[in-house]
Amino acid sequence: MIALHRITHPEQPIHVNPDLIQTVESTPDTVVTMTNHAKLVVSESAEEVTDLICAWRATIVSRGLGISELLPQALAEVLPFQPRGE
Repeated sequence: MIALHRITHPEQPIHVNPDLIQTVESTPDTVVTMTNHAKLVVSESAEEVTDLICAWRATIVSRGLGISELLPQALAEVLPFQPRGE
């Protein structure tokens, strides 16, 4: 889950499953549209939301590959795949 902040309640984070995000738009407020067509207006920019999603996914990949010592930001770079046992 990633933590976002609604414009109407910036002090209270809401935790969103990034897999359920359909689109992120800047109109000029950032509008996050979920797969069920619910819309959230958040204080983070579209770029910040994208960065949070990338970091979250990198963390999931690093745990799956058993390389949790790498930072999520480092995993966001393209890494060559090396099967275990080679």
